[in-house]
Amino acid sequence: MPKIMGVINLTPDSFYAASRVVPDRSAAATASRMVSEGADMLDLGGESTRPGSEPVPLEEECRRVLPAVEAVASSVSVPISIDTTKAEVARRARRSGAGILNDISALRADPAMLREALEYPRVILMHMRGAPKTMQENPVYGDVVADIRDFFEERLGAFERAGGDPSRVILDPGIGFGKTLEHNLDILRRLEELRALGRPLALGVSRKSFIGGLLDEGGGPPPPEERLEGSLAAACRAAWAGVDVIRTHDVLATRRALTAFSAMEPAGRES
Repeated sequence: MPKIMGVINLTPDSFYAASRVVPDRSAAATASRMVSEGADMLDLGGESTRPGSEPVPLEEECRRVLPAVEAVASSVSVPISIDTTKAEVARRARRSGAGILNDISALRADPAMLREALEYPRVILMHMRGAPKTMQENPVYGDVVADIRDFFEERLGAFERAGGDPSRVILDPGIGFGKTLEHNLDILRRLEELRALGRPLALGVSRKSFIGGLLDEGGGPPPPEERLEGSLAAACRAAWAGVDVIRTHDVLATRRALTAFSAMEPAGRES
């Protein structure tokens, strides 16, 4: 069964309002609740990466995340991931207790990030076309899965040439990051092809807009608050493909869905 990564959004503008946490008051309480619900790790971020979002200045991102990372690290024992593209945020968060670096730019946005990534025990590299502000403006691929595989091979090579150990890397195909609905579905249908890279896979599908598109019954896509069922279905598909980490806002529901799904898997199936 995949590990569950609970998402703690320390931003005032995350696309899913219910996931927003006040950094200096409720991050530790939210973390403790998620761990009690079954989270194996926690992902903290202070910059919204929803389509169309604006970058956050360095010191503002630090103000949002560093007290929360420290508070969470002192209240739970599971690994803490810092979701950032800035090397200085990553450096300070590591000193505050983060042990996983989750960079949606795959160490490209900040020239210093590749060096900082070498200090982390685990690094998540995500595929994204463009930047959050513009990534959904007519994304085009020849073959989206083949393009993602080529991208990951290049980024793994860059990490190794910098002195990094590729065995510390987790790959995330970046559902919803510079992809159309059909691109996202193609990735989900072909997750097994990405496992051929030989690295663990992480997947974030929780309540994203493509889920809204799938659940549109003629009255328009449902809002994030009404996308749980589709998110759980995608998580189960990921589990079937052998994905190692599921990133979610809904830890308890996801754990229950994956537990039930795991019990139904045929014995002896290759994962």
